[in-house]
Amino acid sequence: MANFLAQFQSIKNSCDRIIVAVEDVSDLWPLVKKSFEERLPLKGAVLNNKTRNPVFLQSLPVEYILTTDARIRSRFPHELSLFWFREPYATVVLVTCEDLDEFKTILKPRLKLIVQNDEREWFIVFVSRAPPHNDQATKMAKKVYARLEVDFNSKKRERCCKLDLLAPEANFWEDMETKVLESIRNTLDRRIQFYEDEIRKLSEQRFMPVWNFCNFFILKESLAFMFEMAHLHEDSLREYDELELCYLETVNMVGKQRDFGGMDRGDDQAALLSPGNKPLTQIVQNDSFRAFEFRQYLFACQAKLLFKLNRPYEVASRGYAFIMSFSKELVLHEKVLPFCAREVWMITACLSLIDATASRYSDVSVAPDTEKEFHRVQGDLYSLCRTKFMRLAYLIGHGPDIERSPANSASLSMLPWPKPAVWPSIPADASSEVLEKEKTILHATPKMKHFGIQRKALPLEPSLLLREANRRRASLSVGNALEMFDGQSFMDGSDSELRRAPAPKVNAVTMSRTNSSLGIFESTIDRPMRLSEIHVAAEHALKKTISDPDLWKSLSSLEEFEKKYLQLSKGAADNYHHSWWKRHGVVLDGEIAAVWYKNGNYDLAAKSYEKVCALYSGEGWQDLLAEVLPNLADCQRILNDQAGYLSSCVRLLSLDKGLFLPKERQAFQSEVILLAHSEMENPVPLDVSSLITFSSNPGPPMEICDGDPGTLCVTVWSGFPDDINLEALSLTLTDTHNADEGVKARKSSGATILKPGKNAITLSLPPQKPGSYVLGVLTGHIGHLIFRSHNFSRGGPAESDDLMSYEKPTRPILKVLEPRPLVDLVPAVSSALLLNEFQWMGIIVKPINYSLKGAILHIDPGPGLVIEETHNIEMERYDNAGENQLKSTRSEDSAGDVHFKQLTLQNSRLELPEWASNITSVLWIPMRAISDELVRATSEGVDNLQRQSLVDGLRTIALKLDFGVSLNQTFERTIAVHFTEPFHVSTRVSDKCNDGTLLLQVILHSQVKATYTIYDAWMDLQDGFAHTGQRDGRPASAFFPLVISPTSKAGILFSICLSNMNPEDEPKQPQEDSILNIKYEISGNRNVGAHSPVALPHSGVENATEHLTFRCAVGLQRPVLDPCLAVGFLPLPSSGLRVGQLVAMKWRVERLKFFEDSALSENKNEVLYEVSANSENWMIAGRKRGYADLSKDEGSRIVVSVLCVPLVAGYVRPPQLGLPDVSKTTISCNPPGPHLVCVLPPPLSSSFCIPA
Repeated sequence: MANFLAQFQSIKNSCDRIIVAVEDVSDLWPLVKKSFEERLPLKGAVLNNKTRNPVFLQSLPVEYILTTDARIRSRFPHELSLFWFREPYATVVLVTCEDLDEFKTILKPRLKLIVQNDEREWFIVFVSRAPPHNDQATKMAKKVYARLEVDFNSKKRERCCKLDLLAPEANFWEDMETKVLESIRNTLDRRIQFYEDEIRKLSEQRFMPVWNFCNFFILKESLAFMFEMAHLHEDSLREYDELELCYLETVNMVGKQRDFGGMDRGDDQAALLSPGNKPLTQIVQNDSFRAFEFRQYLFACQAKLLFKLNRPYEVASRGYAFIMSFSKELVLHEKVLPFCAREVWMITACLSLIDATASRYSDVSVAPDTEKEFHRVQGDLYSLCRTKFMRLAYLIGHGPDIERSPANSASLSMLPWPKPAVWPSIPADASSEVLEKEKTILHATPKMKHFGIQRKALPLEPSLLLREANRRRASLSVGNALEMFDGQSFMDGSDSELRRAPAPKVNAVTMSRTNSSLGIFESTIDRPMRLSEIHVAAEHALKKTISDPDLWKSLSSLEEFEKKYLQLSKGAADNYHHSWWKRHGVVLDGEIAAVWYKNGNYDLAAKSYEKVCALYSGEGWQDLLAEVLPNLADCQRILNDQAGYLSSCVRLLSLDKGLFLPKERQAFQSEVILLAHSEMENPVPLDVSSLITFSSNPGPPMEICDGDPGTLCVTVWSGFPDDINLEALSLTLTDTHNADEGVKARKSSGATILKPGKNAITLSLPPQKPGSYVLGVLTGHIGHLIFRSHNFSRGGPAESDDLMSYEKPTRPILKVLEPRPLVDLVPAVSSALLLNEFQWMGIIVKPINYSLKGAILHIDPGPGLVIEETHNIEMERYDNAGENQLKSTRSEDSAGDVHFKQLTLQNSRLELPEWASNITSVLWIPMRAISDELVRATSEGVDNLQRQSLVDGLRTIALKLDFGVSLNQTFERTIAVHFTEPFHVSTRVSDKCNDGTLLLQVILHSQVKATYTIYDAWMDLQDGFAHTGQRDGRPASAFFPLVISPTSKAGILFSICLSNMNPEDEPKQPQEDSILNIKYEISGNRNVGAHSPVALPHSGVENATEHLTFRCAVGLQRPVLDPCLAVGFLPLPSSGLRVGQLVAMKWRVERLKFFEDSALSENKNEVLYEVSANSENWMIAGRKRGYADLSKDEGSRIVVSVLCVPLVAGYVRPPQLGLPDVSKTTISCNPPGPHLVCVLPPPLSSSFCIPA
């Protein structure tokens, strides 16, 4: 079967689509060919894959070929099973017949002979050429076609369809395409099953000696190619994956030695994307294939299918994995391969994958995660190619021009040298090249970094190239060790002792040894090669290996090398920037910046270096930052970027001290000081947060009061290597609750010298707002330079002078005590004082751990409150005042107590005595609350509703206390003082006598915490009432003086009667209310509440006892004896009231007689009504207020109806009807309304009831 390999490959190259055979029985193909081919490819095809699952295809390429074509007829029978995939998948039989006898005698037997092969899928297309206007010919064609259907159709399948050339039917092409697809699907299923059976048989023999991989390969790839022709690319890809696994299992079978391959010219160029790079016949070996070419062939087939599936990401991902795994296999055969063939192959493989996948990926829309992964794989390919390219450049002598960065060193120092069987020898005619290379090595001097930084160069090789190359020479003299190290000063190794030797001396020794080494070796032993000879030998060997002219051009000169190096580095960086691995991209930006920096493109180099430094600084990689930061500083210096240069110098000083020598750090500091004292064009604040840090001293935070100044001690840590002079220094503190607000503490002295390490600094602190503060920003001046630091150092041990940290402290350094006041002013008495009388009002002055020395109190009485300025204000110790119950007339001389003093109010302000600065004291101020309103008595049943409100008796006094060192503290408070009348009066009629006499009981409720003594009481009655008998208004029971205890009550009984009123005797202004007059005396203590009024100095007699007078208005109402209107409440519905149900409240209004002088005279035919109800119990659904028509005739009546909704259940007061424009003395309530009505709860909802 392996003999058919060449024929199999030629078939694959010539056959790329499914073939449908056309059996032209009646020579009709020239007539219908164009119509058939116009409808290709087939749309919307559905085929079965290997697992018999339907797969929808948007288009299926098909080719129609006559059965007489040479491509079908020139096949031998024994080839049919092997190359069955190229056989037709369906046969279309084209026939026509115009006579029924001809069909029976000629056409039918011939068709039976054609379709007798059971393995072939076929169907018949009957072509009718009958004109539409010829009915006889049309009928005959229909009869023939009907007979054709009867003979060749079956119950399971229809195999005939009709095409009218002159009048085609609309559904013919759809019917024909359905039959074609059905035939293709059946043929494909049958052939898949055949190949699977054959492959299974061969797979069972793969570990037997008779195993032949070529036979297995032809069958397996035939199945894969058949899937590919049918556009079942997923199944085809799966077959190639299985083929690769089977090859890897059997290629290295024990006892079979095979040639690896890769020795032909051009094999150094990877063929990962070109399956036809080499014919299969050239790579076949016995019963298998050479691994070098065959594995690339398999991957190329897989990549082709993946590209057809529009999955370039998977091509790149698989390609990278294949390159890494195949490179390990190349290592095993490196000794037989050309020099550096592995490195060259990997470079060309990466480049071909990058170009192919990138060009096809631009038209693909994928998910963001997949896009990032694709760019990550692209970056890995670029990075791998870049590393191998640098290895080749190093071998041919470009090593001194490669940047010895940490990234390059990490990549190349872990990459082993090529391991050929024998290291290439130098050609005989290459002496001039060796001399030129020697001169290049001798004149190569390491570039000194800015600031005079000297660093040991990082290695770019795993071991010394000179030693490795000479070790692999065929005839190496192991005894001549000195010769092996010739040219050591120009090597890139890592031997520290060799590097420390002075350059001139080493060069001289090298030259002398080079000149004298030609004659000390015997002819049988080869002389060890010098480094220049190794580079020249490697260059000539690579020139023979590399067949790609572009790759060799990029290695031929330093300019081309840098160009290709930048291209690969930029490609890797750009892709990493678009992937998850953005840090890799930043690191590669640093490698690109190194090339720009070396070539003098400082602007681009500085931009890239800034990104690299930001990454290294953010990750805390200080060792790496120390490598690139000096280059950034040099670029900024050259570009005259003074701000950036200063920042870079500060960052260099902020790195670990072990990374630089002391003289190098001093150089950094000198640059900072030099620029700070020079005239900068654009001075900007310099951030030295990483260099100068600060912290608070150990211990609790400093506490000061609101508005007080102070001094703040902080510890400043300096990272400068030497002392530095600061012209100014200040520190900002930040409020922990409001970051936008802060205070600034300034240093009082002028200049400050910071020493390296720990420094103690004292700052003056101006008054601040209340709050808790943490360290904010440290600012200052170095020459003309403004610097700032916002980093914090945690407090370290006392013996540590170089402890620096960058953690923000959570412990506050300063607390301003505003939440706990420094002083408190509260009233001494909480109970009520008397209205309209001078009372002592006490104010407690309480200092809270703060001195009130020299404090001044401002007193501003509010409206309705006056201070008796002619009387002195008394101040005493609060405890003594509470214990001894001091009298208000106490004098400073008689008391003999140093904690008592009388003060005089001047311009509403007074100064507190010195003894009251640290103790709690009470200040007694004589005040009077003024109220001109006459108190009214209430009925006993409704006293709670008509009582005087507490707000009416409130008075306010504004206090302002200025205190502190320079009266910088202020405390303001407004105190509310409650004043009240001595009594609350309520009345009730205790009895109605038969003779019209009324016994009126007046109840006096005490409203203060003091004892009253009532000496007299009388009542001035209003018009219409008179005292019974010959009384003068005194009560009936005279047992004065009457003593009333605090918060108690007493009753006084008056006997009154109605009096006749004559119009002639009526006064011009009748008295509306009766006046109750009470003469009383109060006995109380000012420390408790109300007390005797203050004895004023101008009263003449000190402590004189005067009776006080209390007046109260009592409203008496005469009974309605001559009504004008009658208002009656009509009965409620018998069903009762329920919550939420509407109910009509009705009142009958009847005119009893017409009053000419009444309010009804204005609107004789209308009356104003108003309905009032408690809004918590009722909702009024109708009009609450309006006019109702009421005739002026006596006896006329109306009914006022208002809809209401009860809101609560229980006994509630019903709505009331009132007539605002009619006096109550002319209204009779008949029948009267009920006091309370019963409202039932709402009925239960039946939807929530559960039957028993």
